[in-house]
Amino acid sequence: MLTFTSYTVENVKDPFGILSGKRYEFVIHLDVPEEDELYVEGGVSIRAIMKAEAEQASMVSYDLLETTTGKLLDFELEEDEEAALLEFCLTHLTEAN
Repeated sequence: MLTFTSYTVENVKDPFGILSGKRYEFVIHLDVPEEDELYVEGGVSIRAIMKAEAEQASMVSYDLLETTTGKLLDFELEEDEEAALLEFCLTHLTEAN
């Protein structure tokens, strides 16, 4: 199961007005035990993009990153982990500036 340690959330501006709804970017730092397959010495973070439109919100995409370098990791979350990530983002969506 994912353990979220800290996060930031920001409203992503659409300078051209092309996209419908609003976009939000989450950067979430994870606590990953050494024995977990996701473990990376430099730490693991998730960058998730959420879309909110007409009282509905959904996850557009997410990437797993090595925290210290920002390097993309070639992993995907399991279904229950994706569900936990979505729930976390939906809970904290209103905190965006």
